[in-house]
Amino acid sequence: MPIYCLNVTYPLVRDEVLAFAGGKDGLLVVEEGQPEFIEQGLSTLLTRGGATARLHGKDMLPMAGEYTGQVMIDGIAALLKEHAPELRPGQLPAPNQDAPQIPDLSSTVPARPPGFCTGCPERPIFAAMKLVEQELGKHQITNDIGCHLFACLPPFEIGGATMGYGRGPAANAAFDGGGAKRAISFLGDGGFWHNGLASSIGNMVFNKSDSVAVVVDNYYSAATGGQDVLSSRAENATKSTNNPIAKAVKGAGVKWVRQIDHTYDVGKMRDTLREALTTDVEGPKVIVASSECMLNRQRREKPQRSTAIREGIRVEIPRFGVDEDICTGDHACIRLSGCPSLSVKHLDDPLRDDPVAAIDQSCVGCGNCGEVADAAVLCPSFYRADVVHNPGPLERWRHRAAAAVIRWLQHRRAARQISFAETGQ
Repeated sequence: MPIYCLNVTYPLVRDEVLAFAGGKDGLLVVEEGQPEFIEQGLSTLLTRGGATARLHGKDMLPMAGEYTGQVMIDGIAALLKEHAPELRPGQLPAPNQDAPQIPDLSSTVPARPPGFCTGCPERPIFAAMKLVEQELGKHQITNDIGCHLFACLPPFEIGGATMGYGRGPAANAAFDGGGAKRAISFLGDGGFWHNGLASSIGNMVFNKSDSVAVVVDNYYSAATGGQDVLSSRAENATKSTNNPIAKAVKGAGVKWVRQIDHTYDVGKMRDTLREALTTDVEGPKVIVASSECMLNRQRREKPQRSTAIREGIRVEIPRFGVDEDICTGDHACIRLSGCPSLSVKHLDDPLRDDPVAAIDQSCVGCGNCGEVADAAVLCPSFYRADVVHNPGPLERWRHRAAAAVIRWLQHRRAARQISFAETGQ
């Protein structure tokens, strides 16, 4: 089946489209999303060009949803049924029965909604917002295109309305002053420089909007691969970086601006959001929440750490864990985090049936889990352990001494415990 691939979807090239449609009975447009703009444009070109090929699209493929492999199979089968029934799957030779079958993993792999990466600096922002909503109630919230749009999914379920790149505050303009609570919107640093400064922040200033905008600044256009933007901290030989978002916002006329340079401080993030939503100051309020994208940070730091370890240089890597004896197993920490490295596990203790929280080896040591537990006044079961590579002589001596003391205390405790020997009967 010939394929006409639109590397550029606008404008459509009339002569190419008509040449491709020539001599064909049917065409299937594979266009994910709605409305079907490309299908409508092709229909106009084919009609005006006098093409006889019948155009199909959303009549054979879903109007919404992801076009998975099975969806494509069903759509192509519908096209063949209409225009080439002799080529339908039932008319083809039987498939190779010896081919490996794809196993059903639904019973062994737990379902997990898409979400932020491990250690993402945007996760604590929305954990703080959940804590604020617990105090102040629900607010009208819009999100924006970008990584932070994952906040509309569990466990946060914050926002969901998305109008366009950088237009979160502009979308909320309709709700400004229309309720007892201030509207709040989120946009990323990429969206801010692309469209947000003029369409959103400028709109808030011009209309004296009494709402709140949070600019999620992760130093890059992270959702599209980590490209530099104007506010990136990296030195770029060919681009102008290190232009602070807070200065641009103030230059546009915003008077109430708060800069947070460490979003993992959930308590500070919560207090700043609460202040913005409850202050007596009228007019637009902007919070710039800045921390580097963890993916880009790990891409930079992991090779540096590996090189340093190979060269015998002392390297200290933080790791977090959960004390099984303290964890109550209510999993409130997971409902306020959703980190992929924070999961559950069953204990061997016969008196404790419920699984406890656990952190796996994918942890990057961001500390968000402990910060959330502290800010939400949850159980103090999280601990930090620093893994030291290539320790010095004094550190090795201290480790041996501590290990000896711990072994002595363990033996002393074991000697005082009552044990029952098995008789074999």
